[in-house]
Amino acid sequence: MNNSYRFFENRECRYFPCHKELEEFNCLFCYCPLYNMENCPGNPSFLEKNGKKIKACTDCTFPHRPENYDVVVRILKNKY
Repeated sequence: MNNSYRFFENRECRYFPCHKELEEFNCLFCYCPLYNMENCPGNPSFLEKNGKKIKACTDCTFPHRPENYDVVVRILKNKY
């Protein structure tokens, strides 16, 4: 997939790839805009530290899959 407004892959990033199992990796949502959602469509796990619940997205690739761009944008439009 070519770099565009819907997809950007930065192979020069020192963290690339931050998730290993994807062939096409969309870096457009490097920091997940859905992180603060309690019920996001990804597959986060939750850790507890000092009595606080922390969302851990290490194994979630949802915002990095090129085919999920429209879903992420639709969620953000409805949220704000």
